[in-house]
Amino acid sequence: MKLSEIKQQLNNLEEIAFQLPNGELVPNHFHVTEIGKITKHFIDCGGTVRKEEVVNFQLWNANDYDHRLHPEKLLHIIELSQNTLGIGDLEIEVEYQGQTIEKFGLDFNGTNFLLSTKQTDCLAKDNCGIPVEEPAIATTETASSNCCSPESGCC
Repeated sequence: MKLSEIKQQLNNLEEIAFQLPNGELVPNHFHVTEIGKITKHFIDCGGTVRKEEVVNFQLWNANDYDHRLHPEKLLHIIELSQNTLGIGDLEIEVEYQGQTIEKFGLDFNGTNFLLSTKQTDCLAKDNCGIPVEEPAIATTETASSNCCSPESGCC
């Protein structure tokens, strides 16, 4: 989800909820303690220099159980960070405390903001000798030759 998308959703919400990948909700007394632009300038294992930029939101819970962040307040924090830090319409990455600081992508299901899992990957598979898996496509010929017949004993 990009900044423009979360801003659009916040304009239509009365309350904010973030849902973890396991279905649990982040406690509703969460804080957004940081919004920033993170630039990652790196070289992959194939020797290609790369640069990525994301907007980072950090969610945090305290023991102030009556705290509630309202959509208009988060919208104000986002706009302030955009103006102050010169943040463009970038993808959002969310940090939240789990076993360690966990990083998530962000989606929206019409009610809740969904913290989506992220995975590591090799960006230079062709240079590393990692075969690219082609999806298996069953043809009529292969499908019929792989089917069990009642007499085959495989079923």
